[in-house]
Amino acid sequence: MTSITARLADGVRQIAAADWDACAGSGNPFVGHGFLAALEESGAVGGRSGWQPLPIVVDGDDGRPAAIAPAYIKAHSQGEYVFDHGWADAWERAGGDYYPKLQIASPFSPVPGPRLLLRDPALAPALIGAVQAVVDQNDLSSAHATFIEAGEVPVFEAAGWLIRQGVQFHWTNRGYADFDGFLDDLASRKRKAIRKERAAAVEGLAIRHLSGDAIRPEHWDAFWTFYQDTGSRKWGTPYLTRATFPLLGETLGDRVLLILAERDGVPIAGALNLVGDDALYGRYWGCTEEVPFLHFELCYYQAIEAAIARGLQRVEAGAQGEHKLARGYAPVPTWSAHYIPHPDFRRAVAAFLAREREGVAADADYLETLTPFKRG
Repeated sequence: MTSITARLADGVRQIAAADWDACAGSGNPFVGHGFLAALEESGAVGGRSGWQPLPIVVDGDDGRPAAIAPAYIKAHSQGEYVFDHGWADAWERAGGDYYPKLQIASPFSPVPGPRLLLRDPALAPALIGAVQAVVDQNDLSSAHATFIEAGEVPVFEAAGWLIRQGVQFHWTNRGYADFDGFLDDLASRKRKAIRKERAAAVEGLAIRHLSGDAIRPEHWDAFWTFYQDTGSRKWGTPYLTRATFPLLGETLGDRVLLILAERDGVPIAGALNLVGDDALYGRYWGCTEEVPFLHFELCYYQAIEAAIARGLQRVEAGAQGEHKLARGYAPVPTWSAHYIPHPDFRRAVAAFLAREREGVAADADYLETLTPFKRG
């Protein structure tokens, strides 16, 4: 077998964008060079953030990256959306140091997608082996690949990683020509409720969809205010910096969709989305004026309309939120993979995951009965 040599890069920006994206592909913007480099350049990761970028790279015979893991050394478990605080507490009580750990992820983004970025698919096992070597050689407690795509589950399982299952709520485009076509698939009572919500939400407001050069500095100023308000209420200190948003606009262009609600020409609320090859990804929302149902309008219904207009297959509106069910978003499974070298700790986590998996499966079956679609 040919020996494989991996290297650690000092950040995403140390790898040429063309080389990175040749591995990442274009389908999911959250693992693209533009998104991850913007987090570095804006200071959202690195420094004292507790996210230290450390991409793991396997080069091909041509000397260019052929496989990359978007890895970060983590000093905490914030901004991950797959919660392991209980694992950390147990390991610390046993006398170990859970942090630092290795995280393979798109920071602050509970968005399923590839975590093994492969120009050469045959290198997947070698890349996982390189990740494990980083953990073992640096005496780290663990490695965690969060929100991996479904096709990566057997690859990580084959390498002996523990698999954890979760659930999100996604909207699926069933070939709808417009929003009314979607509503036609719903039970009458649910259809009427959504129409009533939408009418109440937009009364007296103008809704604008902006992308690319149409997003001006004043729009980012307004959205930064919205983001700070939501961030401070949800998790204390917002993860992203003021510089992150215009950088995303510059690097991602038309892949950024900003939906604003304006009253008398003044933005009072906004939702930020990224556009993939087949999905619209809702990420951040905020407001300066509380309007009933406006969150649902901007984050869910306007996102559906935008996805239909673009011919996209689904809307992924972020983590958690059973309230999405009544609005046409159905439960779908998510996965993460976990490498825990200590045998006793691994056994304890494996037992926990087996119990958790039973509960997640039961919850998913129940949640499916709550969707608003017509039965039979």
